[in-house]
Amino acid sequence: MTAAMALVTSLMWGFADFGGGLLTRRMPALTVVVVSQTLAAAVLGAIVVATGGWSAWGGQLWFAAAAGLVGPVAMLAFYKALAQGPMGVVSPLASLAVVVPVGAGLALGERPGWVQAAGITVAVAGVVLAGGPELRGAPVQRQTIALTLVSALGFGAVMALIEHAETGTMAGLFLALFVQRVCNVAVGGAALYVQVRRGTPALPPDTGMRALVAALPALAFVGLADVAANGTYMLATRYGPVTTAAVLASLYPVVTALAARGVLHERLRAVQTAGAGLALIGTVLLAST
Repeated sequence: MTAAMALVTSLMWGFADFGGGLLTRRMPALTVVVVSQTLAAAVLGAIVVATGGWSAWGGQLWFAAAAGLVGPVAMLAFYKALAQGPMGVVSPLASLAVVVPVGAGLALGERPGWVQAAGITVAVAGVVLAGGPELRGAPVQRQTIALTLVSALGFGAVMALIEHAETGTMAGLFLALFVQRVCNVAVGGAALYVQVRRGTPALPPDTGMRALVAALPALAFVGLADVAANGTYMLATRYGPVTTAAVLASLYPVVTALAARGVLHERLRAVQTAGAGLALIGTVLLAST
């Protein structure tokens, strides 16, 4: 069950990332985050009401709220990085999110074994190789790498938080996901309001509301796929070892990279491919101990 749920997680996160990246090439990233998460929150709200999920209210929901506050920052940074591309480099680098729980363990007195140390080394080498060729290019490429690493930090924090956000029941699972999404919308909506007040449009100037309406099915897919991934990851950690769940769930960048190659026909330089591969290997090593 753990393996199945974690693999579903990787698929859903991978497809959500690919869809979000495509949408941010047509409209502002913050709009994509807010609208997709609002649609997901509406669906989850209906499920919570239908299942009586309010009965699972408890202190554990603070973890869901915290994840909801961090999530929009990570998603915004990630979608902006995906919009600048290439997806085949951005998505694997974002998988370095597992460094967060490792760092938390070190802060609490844990000491890495040789496998973890090797994972850290390999992951850093992957960052250098995947980012190096871009760093010699235009400044926007340096910004892409920075945004990706910020998103990795945020995603790592979210993964660490949602593991503790539900009570072990399906009602608790849906309620935790709903609380997380409501916080996502609140933070993202406030940021979008500030952005508009400062003169940055929330919609494409040329197509405006037409573009948003046309993109609603894709936005709903992105939001619901992200919700499904969070839910299946929580189930995976409930039914089996967290390390197994983390390893398999962290394969989602492969899905995004393959989708980018198949749909967008992206081609990576040899050194970028090697760096992205090392980042994934380092991620697996870090999560496998």
